[in-house]
Amino acid sequence: MTEPHYDVTGSGPVLLVVPGGAGHPMGLGPVTERLAERFTVVMYDPLGLAHGRLGSPVADQWPADWSEGAHAVLEEVLAADESAYVLGTSSGGIAVLDLLARHPGRLRHVVAHEPPCVTLLPDGTEQRARLIEGLRAGQASAEGPMAVFLAHVLEPFTSYAPAFTASPGRLTVAAGTGSRGHVLYEAAVSVAERTGGAFTEFPGGHLGALEHPEAFADRVAETLIPADAPGAPLTT
Repeated sequence: MTEPHYDVTGSGPVLLVVPGGAGHPMGLGPVTERLAERFTVVMYDPLGLAHGRLGSPVADQWPADWSEGAHAVLEEVLAADESAYVLGTSSGGIAVLDLLARHPGRLRHVVAHEPPCVTLLPDGTEQRARLIEGLRAGQASAEGPMAVFLAHVLEPFTSYAPAFTASPGRLTVAAGTGSRGHVLYEAAVSVAERTGGAFTEFPGGHLGALEHPEAFADRVAETLIPADAPGAPLTT
């Protein structure tokens, strides 16, 4: 395993964030700033694309690659007796599900936002094929992180299906209000049902963290640490 790449900002309890796509945190500055008012935000960059490795050769990626890398980050930033909150969105949502399955003892509460586990659906094979075809057709001239995602992340990650039961209160699966009626919303519901996790809605659609960063960040905080919980961070 290569040295993990990540950035730390803010103060408060540790919140590990795993972005979607190819793991590049592009566009997540505003949501990170808002979360950093309440948490020590550890932004994980699985492939180091924001840390000088964009353009370097990339092998096909699997959820275990990212989840083990995320665990290595937590081992670096947490004290021996500490645990972390975790947020993953899209492909990052799949990574944090795998992280919870493999290393639950280091995690306090995980939010997986619209993990594209479409194979859980009754017509999952067909849905996955359509999803892959549609994304590739719509991004035929993609470059940079999106090209990496399409070539090395999309197919392996959408084959993932969680096969564990989460401890009570340990997992929340979220979908955007703007995704209602769409396949990724239904996939998120299926993930919650399969794992026993809670289900909730977040502002916006699949890209809610970019579309409504402050509202999205506030919903993350409320989900991880309810306002009436002991020691809950103050809202602003």
